[in-house]
Amino acid sequence: MEAHFCRNIKTKEMKRNVLIYGSIGGLITAAWVLIAMVIFSHGLDMTLGMVLGYTSMFIANIFLVVGVKNYRDKYNGGVITFGKALKVGLLITLLASTIYVVNWLIYDYATGSKVMESYTESMHQQLVDSGASETFIAKQDAEMKEFMIQYQNPFFKAAMTYMEILPMGILFALITAIAMRRKVPKVA
Repeated sequence: MEAHFCRNIKTKEMKRNVLIYGSIGGLITAAWVLIAMVIFSHGLDMTLGMVLGYTSMFIANIFLVVGVKNYRDKYNGGVITFGKALKVGLLITLLASTIYVVNWLIYDYATGSKVMESYTESMHQQLVDSGASETFIAKQDAEMKEFMIQYQNPFFKAAMTYMEILPMGILFALITAIAMRRKVPKVA
């Protein structure tokens, strides 16, 4: 009975930790989406926008590291296994990613966003500027048109948006789990 009670407390603490740090990470990326869209509407270069977007995702994932460390040190007595650290990290990144995706979908549908059209034009111009052959450019344009058709499907759009943020979060979770694992408490 006591073991079950302790396990429930640890589970509650883990959920609270995931909610706090996942929400912080998600809000950082969500804020970037809103700021970026204002900037894009004033002609920001797409490449710069992508660099800044991935930078915000990197910053958001720092809270994954902080969240795992906080769980290990504050709630787990300074001890955590690789598996538990990975679980906490993956849950934090899943929450942060979901906030990012939901924010993007709301923004995209509420505003009738033309981001994909702008992205397509930007990619076309980069190909032209690079001196690519007309055949190659035509092929790439056709592939982008097909992608834009698929992107109209909300499930496809959500999956593509997850693919922007989730791989980085999974990588952060793995590295964090390796770095944070500790079998015995650190002696002060």
